[in-house]
Amino acid sequence: MDFRKLLNSAEYDFLRTNPRLDRRIILLGLGGSYAYGTNRGDSDIDFRGVTLNLPSDLLGLTDFEQYEDKNTDTVIYSFNKLIKLLLECNPNTIELLGLDEEQYLIKRPLGELLLENKSLFLSKRAAKSFGGYASAQLRRLQNAIARDSMPQQKREQHIFNSVKNALEDFRRKNELFDKGNIHIYIDKSENPELETELFIDAEYRHLPLRDYENMLEAMNNVIRDYDKLGKRNKKKDDNHLNKHAMHLIRLFMMAVDILEKGEIRTHRTDDLELLRSIRRGDFQKEDKTFSKEFYEILTDYEKCLDAAVQNSRLPDHPDMEAVERFVEYVNLRAIEGDF
Repeated sequence: MDFRKLLNSAEYDFLRTNPRLDRRIILLGLGGSYAYGTNRGDSDIDFRGVTLNLPSDLLGLTDFEQYEDKNTDTVIYSFNKLIKLLLECNPNTIELLGLDEEQYLIKRPLGELLLENKSLFLSKRAAKSFGGYASAQLRRLQNAIARDSMPQQKREQHIFNSVKNALEDFRRKNELFDKGNIHIYIDKSENPELETELFIDAEYRHLPLRDYENMLEAMNNVIRDYDKLGKRNKKKDDNHLNKHAMHLIRLFMMAVDILEKGEIRTHRTDDLELLRSIRRGDFQKEDKTFSKEFYEILTDYEKCLDAAVQNSRLPDHPDMEAVERFVEYVNLRAIEGDF
């Protein structure tokens, strides 16, 4: 695939005509399966990049976070937005800094400087961010399997376990539960279409409404992910199951590399045989559950991640003074037009 030729087509004219993009784009590269090396004949082409903020964003009243073109699956972050995401080791953005050289389609001097300074953003936060994304992938995988292979009562129990995990994640992140408590349980359903159903009892005092809404949203997201699988296109959904399984393992691979080696390796050259095998469905059984071998691989990577966190030489958090100096330098160049 000639990606440079594709970028020069009329479909991508927005890259040249939008005043926030054009020469202000400092880095643009492949995203998705083409970035990982797991692409197939039917894979979409995704581009991800970063563009400098306008002076009015930095000194005036305008605000800009990202440009998204859904027709071409292109997302370009503002520099300041990207930095905030990189500081959290956000998997969807940190991977832009770990492409192979030929996978970058635009790389201007400030983009090169960003790549040279990528170690500024590597910290033990990667365990939490990549682990969170991996947990979400596993939940989608388990929810899909549960819908296909379990009777309604057992499916409800599965959802119950997933909701409890989501609530625990929320508790760890938010420290709000000294204001009251919430009890989640399964009981006989009041809905004639269900045998059993999830219920909650909650008691809080002086809890900010937004925090309460966010807590409910964290639990509702689990149920929404599950319910999205209600109307199945069987062949398409089976492909999605294997894709979820592949990305689950890939996230662990990338997290271990960051924590063990301080490296961002987006293009999984040495791991493609395993990842493609999972993607093909080689670990999926006839009943659409996954084989013992797949879960052994998953367990091994979970153990590797735990060990990597314990032994990592990365700091707990990024050096914010160094990050500030870098950001100020780039934004000063953006204001002066020196790029």
